[in-house]
Amino acid sequence: MPALPDDLKRILRDSFYLRTTLRRRDGSPRVIETTYYWDGADQIVLSGYPGKRDWVASMSRDPEVTVHTVEFEPAYEISATARVLRDREERVPHLIRFIEHWTRRPGFPRRRFQFLLGAVKVNRRLRLPWWGPFMLARRIFDQMPCVVITLTGEPTVREKPPALSEPQKGRPF
Repeated sequence: MPALPDDLKRILRDSFYLRTTLRRRDGSPRVIETTYYWDGADQIVLSGYPGKRDWVASMSRDPEVTVHTVEFEPAYEISATARVLRDREERVPHLIRFIEHWTRRPGFPRRRFQFLLGAVKVNRRLRLPWWGPFMLARRIFDQMPCVVITLTGEPTVREKPPALSEPQKGRPF
């Protein structure tokens, strides 16, 4: 695990967006901006709105990526390895932490989401089936992308993060 400077730890803890450079099928680089959750050590979970994402397919094919911070200064970049999670039992705990992080964002309707997440956690802790209102939560979790990024390189400071690739501009998820 690379040693992370304190200011990078603060950025990863307090930020909501990252840019990631990955490789397209043809080998050309693509820069995307996604929402994320940082585990406090060497893993970052990328996710976003439910739906199919071509960046997830790209990371399945070629897991070597570079992560770039975009909020706060200084800007950092770190090489990493991506692992796409497909199994529901492995995905759900990561997605819950991702949503909990997102509820800290200013202006987010915290109480409603925290109540819903609390109910889902109790349901999982008691190992109850996904029934009734939990079926909707399960469908949402099943459709959310979930990629665990493990930081592998030493962080380096950049003047600014790379620009987004054209197809994604203006869509940070």
